Amino acid sequence: MDTPFLDAISSISTREWVGYGQSAVRVVLIAIAAWLVVAIGNRAIRTMRTRLQQRAPSEDRAKRLETLGRVFRYVLGVVVSVVAGMLILNELGISVAPVLATAGVAGIAVGFGAQSLIKDYFNGFFLLVDDQLGKGDIVIVAGIGGLVEDLTLRYVRLRDYDGNVHFVPNGQISTVSNLTRNFAFAVMDIGIAYRENVEEAIDVIREVGREMRADESFGPRILEDLEIAGVDKWADSAVVIRCRFKVKPIEQWGVRRGFLQRLKAAFDARDIEIPYPHLTVYAGEPKQGTAPAFILRGLPGSAQ
Repeated sequence: MDTPFLDAISSISTREWVGYGQSAVRVVLIAIAAWLVVAIGNRAIRTMRTRLQQRAPSEDRAKRLETLGRVFRYVLGVVVSVVAGMLILNELGISVAPVLATAGVAGIAVGFGAQSLIKDYFNGFFLLVDDQLGKGDIVIVAGIGGLVEDLTLRYVRLRDYDGNVHFVPNGQISTVSNLTRNFAFAVMDIGIAYRENVEEAIDVIREVGREMRADESFGPRILEDLEIAGVDKWADSAVVIRCRFKVKPIEQWGVRRGFLQRLKAAFDARDIEIPYPHLTVYAGEPKQGTAPAFILRGLPGSAQ
């Protein structure tokens, strides 16, 4: 018994069957070609990444190349899939123009709703390309400082000194302060009492600096001799002498603490006063050398 379905099949001519077969073959060929392009492209990206990682001067640069490799493979997969999809739709007799128009309208709507997300990805991409920060660096971004534990196209994960973990979206990062790139400076502001001899204090500071460079523990961390800028300012209770060490990355805090500990012992040994805040009351003295006397009154109930 004939059915409408069988009637429809029997009504198809041999030429139409040949056309359908050719379209099916072309669809299969397009899919195979897209798969080959993605496979070859991914392999080329991995090969290039491996070669660049072998020549990378540091582990941070190698990790950045690995992240960029993942980004390029993702972009390649998306582009090839979109192109192959449009070619397949064209082979199936589906007009691509309405699909593109619909996709354009949907893309605009999604774009308005996901502006911050798109900004995160763009900023993250350029953070990686420009090598502004990397895993293991200590940075300040968006007003938050800490150790970079992870860096993706979406966010930067930081851990501060207290152990708190912060996730900073890349779109909020406008300025990166990298505290551990190539080298750093351990800056010390040394305060001494106004009565102390500045030259003597500088000699002691320089001596402690030489001891730090000769030390087995601190010496390898320090790149150059102690640089003494001199008297930086007159504070309320101290004369402040500024100096600094050029050190390896991430070593500035440890070197600074070690230097201040040794300098405290050296100042104590030479009786150089490290002042604490205090107030000096001065009644004033005219040019004749006389000054009014202070009238001191005892507290109620105390001896006069």
